[in-house]
Amino acid sequence: MHTSRPTPGTPMVFQWRKWDGSPHWRHECVYLGSDSWGDWVGQPTGWASVRPGRSGVAKSPNVTLVPARGEGAGFAQAGINSPDFALTVNRDEPDGMRIYIDLGWDVSWSENPELVTGIDMDLDVVRVEGEAGTWVDDRDEWAEHAALFGYPENVMRQLEGLALDLEKRVRAQSAPFDNASADIWLDRLAELGLDK
Repeated sequence: MHTSRPTPGTPMVFQWRKWDGSPHWRHECVYLGSDSWGDWVGQPTGWASVRPGRSGVAKSPNVTLVPARGEGAGFAQAGINSPDFALTVNRDEPDGMRIYIDLGWDVSWSENPELVTGIDMDLDVVRVEGEAGTWVDDRDEWAEHAALFGYPENVMRQLEGLALDLEKRVRAQSAPFDNASADIWLDRLAELGLDK
């Protein structure tokens, strides 16, 4: 894992893969900076996300938190010792999606200081503005892939518990799942003027 970070404003990539190593979503991003929760990367409107068989561009600006690990990190102090996820927060997303949390495994910086990688573990926590609210998503895909890829029991237990914990925290809008924590970074992303 690389310990240095790019200069804020540097283009970079967030690359997901599946448990068997096959490629998944690849997001064009820009490094924004860090706080006690971890590192924040942004995706301006119009920047690409691609995976085998599918591609698209960001409909609205979004920022993603790559959680910091270890003693003294914000999540450890909040009682989450294994922050195996990436928190994405949207601004003015057309379908009203404010928060999308990808539960993952080994979400970390690679040896390349402009590349974050992680294993997408199917389960997601979603918050949509309005009546739809907050829920754990993609349980069917989780069950299917657990059988297909042979997820280890300890990994499944940890992530199932984490999904329920994150759902509660998102409902409560506790930091960094509140609006204020991400809005700082969404404002910083807007200041860069990188929309396409």
